[in-house]
Amino acid sequence: MKLILTQEVTGLGAAGDIVEVKDGYGRNFLLPRRLATPWTKGGQKQVDALTKGREVRAIKDLDTAKGIRGQLEATSVTVPAKAGQSGRLFGAVSNADIAAAVKAAGGPELDKRKIEVRTHIKTTGSYEATVRLHPDVSATLKFEVVPA
Repeated sequence: MKLILTQEVTGLGAAGDIVEVKDGYGRNFLLPRRLATPWTKGGQKQVDALTKGREVRAIKDLDTAKGIRGQLEATSVTVPAKAGQSGRLFGAVSNADIAAAVKAAGGPELDKRKIEVRTHIKTTGSYEATVRLHPDVSATLKFEVVPA
């Protein structure tokens, strides 16, 4: 199945990319979530226009992303969460919680979909997350989960 991505999909491509995926993945995951649209000749023309615009902005965005990466890696972030006596959390820390904590710490505003945490955060302690700022630039964000 040939599709045009409307949003960035990890491991597949960025918005505007034309991808070939298995029918079930496209029909059951990408299309219902509006992450992709079916490929057509008219859609191809729109993709070409988006690609030209993306190339013009890419260099400016790359420099901005490198600046934000330095700012993120230098920022000390603490995420408050409700926890019991043993340090186990009531619930878990989400990407939205991390993005809000970065903004509260004086960092840049992040899109929660660009934050990738390797494990579920269910206890207090120190953790790391990867923030995809640009296709070529990603930052490592270190943060501390503390009881609220």
